[in-house]
Amino acid sequence: MTRIAPLDPQTTSGQAKHLFDGVQGKLGAVPNLIRVLGNAPAALKGYLSFSAALADGGFSPKVREQLALTVAETNQCAYCLSAHSFLGGKLGLTQQELADARKATAVDQRTEAILKLAQGIVARRGVLESTELKQARQAGLTDGEIVEAIAHVALNIFSNYINHVAGTVIDFPEVSLSNECASSSCACD
Repeated sequence: MTRIAPLDPQTTSGQAKHLFDGVQGKLGAVPNLIRVLGNAPAALKGYLSFSAALADGGFSPKVREQLALTVAETNQCAYCLSAHSFLGGKLGLTQQELADARKATAVDQRTEAILKLAQGIVARRGVLESTELKQARQAGLTDGEIVEAIAHVALNIFSNYINHVAGTVIDFPEVSLSNECASSSCACD
């Protein structure tokens, strides 16, 4: 059930309309998450800016999608799980890679280290054991990559929480959560 109404890109004006037009031009559509964020143009602008800044970072688009899947599954966000499964598939991630990312696993050791780090950050609210950082470093992650992983986690938690609170309707091919809370949106009652 939608608890924060998504804005209609056709009738929206002002800064939200300008931001919607940019998303429409890039993606060919304005996803419901973006439409919900449009209620607070500053939040939408921040989300889009943070996302764009991280796209210029060191992680490949595939790794960013895998990380988003790990965070979505850990946070039980069906909207983000569906969206990032769709986007990851468009980037060439296989069904097995998508499924593995949900469990914070990957064939590539460095990618798996990033996913395990992200999962630990979410599960323990950022309070990691020194062994978790040691494992990330042993897999070859630099301090910069660790910081970048934290930034990606923060961005994805933001979108997960927006969807949880808003009850955002899934507008991607729906993927079911693997745990108990498998609703049609992130708003688990």
